[in-house]
Amino acid sequence: MMNGFNHGWGMGFGWIIGLIVLIAFIWFISKNINQNNQSESKSALDILKERYAKGEISKKEYQEKAEDIV
Repeated sequence: MMNGFNHGWGMGFGWIIGLIVLIAFIWFISKNINQNNQSESKSALDILKERYAKGEISKKEYQEKAEDIV
């Protein structure tokens, strides 16, 4: 006869699974937020190199602006 107190392993350790899922979710969100912040914080020289590589500015413009930055 069951009196409602004998729920097996799930009752004793079920909260641990929920805690692990919660920690994993928080870790995943914080990792994505940090990754987005890092991609936005490029240096001016990095942006200049990207513009030159894309062909948006000429070699002369690149050299002039690079000298101003450094």
